[in-house]
Amino acid sequence: MSDIYATRFTPADLKKSVGFYIDLTDGRPFNEVIYPDFPAPVLRNNLDGSELGISRWGMPSPDKAVKHKNDKGITHIRHSNAAHWQDWQTVAHRCLIPAIAFGIRTHKSTPLSGNNARWLSLHTTGNLLFFAGIWTEWVGTHDPQEGEKSHSLFAFLTTAASSLRDQGTPVSLPVILTNTDELDVWMTAPWDTAKQLHRPLDEQKLIYL
Repeated sequence: MSDIYATRFTPADLKKSVGFYIDLTDGRPFNEVIYPDFPAPVLRNNLDGSELGISRWGMPSPDKAVKHKNDKGITHIRHSNAAHWQDWQTVAHRCLIPAIAFGIRTHKSTPLSGNNARWLSLHTTGNLLFFAGIWTEWVGTHDPQEGEKSHSLFAFLTTAASSLRDQGTPVSLPVILTNTDELDVWMTAPWDTAKQLHRPLDEQKLIYL
């Protein structure tokens, strides 16, 4: 599965893709590599509309999966209809995760960031793509040194890979939304409609970097 992704955009880039949003990041540009349990820019639905804010990668785990007090969270949602996710299926908990590439960490350094990863992107390399995700506010312990506190958390949906698996990476793919209609459906439609987007992308649209 993808356990790393890269994001790079300016406010102008994001507005070109999604239109108006409330910016809680003071209009800063982003050029970062994101790892599990790290903060990242996320376009979230909230009471006043779509907002760009900083959330941490990893939704709360089921109680039975938390063996210690600290919960590092679930980064990928493979079965979005599972009981654990039903409270977060509503429009209020939908989000879009802007990215330019994703991959898994390896022992080989790559040009994209200098980090050890094998990267994939759309054929339109460098353009923004969006993962379909959910987010929530959660009070709990991610790090015992921090103690219990309030967190804004997110995770994105994944699906099975097929031909790409034969090449060794990855075994699953993020759910990637590629046009404005899909973005709008994910952020505004009832769950019975939005969940139809939880399906594989045509892998012919992806390239290794």
